[in-house]
Amino acid sequence: MEIKLEYTRKRSEFGRPCSFSDLPGEVTVDIPPDPSLAAEFIPQDPVAVALQHGPVMAVHEVNTERVEVTSHGVNHVEGGWPKHIDPRNSDMTTRFREEVERDDIYTRAILHLGTLMEHCIRQNNAIDIYEEYFEEDEEQEEEEIPSAKTVGVLRDPNEVTRMATHLSWHPDACKELAVAYCSLDFQDKRSDMSFDSYIWDLGNPYKPELTLMLSSPAVTLEYNPKDWHHVLGGCYNGQIVYWDTRKGGLTVEVTPMELSHRDPVYGASWLPSRTGTECFSASTDGQVLWWDIRKLSQPSDRLVLDITREDQLKNALGAISLNFSLSMPTKFLVGTEQGSIINCNRDAKTPPEKIANVFRGHIGAVYAVARSPFYPKVFLSVGDWTARIWSEEILDSSSIMETKYHVPYLLDGCWSPVKPAVFFTARSDGTLDVWDFLFHQKNPSLSLKVSNEPLFSLCPQDNGRIIGCGTKQGTVTLVEISSGLCTLRKNEKSLASTVCARSQLSPSPGARHQPHTQSSAHSPELSPDTAEGPLCPHPAQPQIPPQMFEREARREKALLDKQRELQVREQLLAQAKGREEKEDPQEVFKQTRMEFFSIIQAEKRRRGDAEPGEVPGVGHRGTLGTTVETPPRTGDRFSLCLPG
Repeated sequence: MEIKLEYTRKRSEFGRPCSFSDLPGEVTVDIPPDPSLAAEFIPQDPVAVALQHGPVMAVHEVNTERVEVTSHGVNHVEGGWPKHIDPRNSDMTTRFREEVERDDIYTRAILHLGTLMEHCIRQNNAIDIYEEYFEEDEEQEEEEIPSAKTVGVLRDPNEVTRMATHLSWHPDACKELAVAYCSLDFQDKRSDMSFDSYIWDLGNPYKPELTLMLSSPAVTLEYNPKDWHHVLGGCYNGQIVYWDTRKGGLTVEVTPMELSHRDPVYGASWLPSRTGTECFSASTDGQVLWWDIRKLSQPSDRLVLDITREDQLKNALGAISLNFSLSMPTKFLVGTEQGSIINCNRDAKTPPEKIANVFRGHIGAVYAVARSPFYPKVFLSVGDWTARIWSEEILDSSSIMETKYHVPYLLDGCWSPVKPAVFFTARSDGTLDVWDFLFHQKNPSLSLKVSNEPLFSLCPQDNGRIIGCGTKQGTVTLVEISSGLCTLRKNEKSLASTVCARSQLSPSPGARHQPHTQSSAHSPELSPDTAEGPLCPHPAQPQIPPQMFEREARREKALLDKQRELQVREQLLAQAKGREEKEDPQEVFKQTRMEFFSIIQAEKRRRGDAEPGEVPGVGHRGTLGTTVETPPRTGDRFSLCLPG
């Protein structure tokens, strides 16, 4: 039986609100039981019935087809010549040009175009479309919350993954990224492990642009800043190799095993030279070797990292990080396995003299060391659980700043190329920390969980906006940070130099003897802001020596002079106010009277009219209690009346 209920309504009542009301229950259908069916009824206890009120749905996944992108070159040749003219024949092309230039049509066209061009040039000279009219006005900078996002991922194409140990951006607009892949685990004997490293094109992140083939895994890779086609590599077996990307992925030349390093090459860098072919490398065997890629059969120079300056290889410290900056072409920094940082001078004559200074502060290996791109004498080191900032001006192994002690290890670090107070650190729990000690001294300005695997390598682009992060599984994540962390603001350089200078010039005297303790006072932990914090000017702040920060010396001196002038002005006002409060009015009156009459007597003596025995301040007493001084000359008559 079908139950049906019809509801009708007039057309004119459409759209009116419905009026509902409560009604008692009404039995519409009554079906009596059928006794014939009771015999077939079987009781069952318990009875479970499942009901699903929602529609049943299925999950389907669809993956779009991957587009393979390839790059092809096009050779443009000279064209537009008539068929009877050979462009390769200079005589024919010269005669044809002369014939065209003598044509009247060519002359009229040049005159017509010359008039138009002259009009446009006059317009450009009259109006400067690039002129800044509000250059001096201070920009209104909005407060921006630091943030970051992932913009790309480069994965190791091999099934047996390895660590991304080093990253190097292409010098030309950072359009390519060279990644060194190597397993640094002790006695890792996994089969089918590839020894190749790759150069990636950011436009095609699915397939490497070039495969760098090796006989031993590469621990480090570096682009040549002078010749972009040359790539330098340091291998796990101690050899130095280089490639010419125009010739493919095969190595051009390799150093011999007997003259190479004995341990893995953890650092290699190009040197500025006229030919652009010189480089040097450092290894945990305690040696720094200089090379010329035109002749890699033997090193051109050698330095043993013996801090006792005895040039003994048995006493050498193993180098695990290397840094060379073009801002100081005669010096380089070496981070050792023993926690020391060696500042070397490559222009010294003897090997012992090349070890200029030794900085101690880490209790573990120094995994990264980087010189500041803005202040060449300030450098950053990353080791054990902290990151420290040092200055070459302090030679007693005391860092000027240090981060808090983290629970996970810090494995790499680098400076921002555009902001002087920003640096990055990579942690073993896969977190990228962005520090800005001008705004947050105790904690990082931004912490981003990049991966669940440890971060082994960091490398920012030249604009400081995109940072490459290499992980233990060989994945390179490209992270883009917000504009506030990669845009230089007004007076930021001077503020950063002031913070570094105050930390350098005012170390705690007791901290020099405790470089390893966590709460060393000489290394001010990037502590919370206080009233006398790093950003507040100190009244007794000494002048920053000009040799410390060459770029900011004049500006800093002007700021300090202005500060002293304001302080002197405030002191004079305070003294004048104190004198006004303490002086007696009668004393002020007497002093003023004596000064006035002394001036009168001095003037009389100058004119020769002073009476003998006349006492200054005593005149002819009048009947009304006033004293009148009358000069003998009638033309200069003046008088002074005083009470009492």
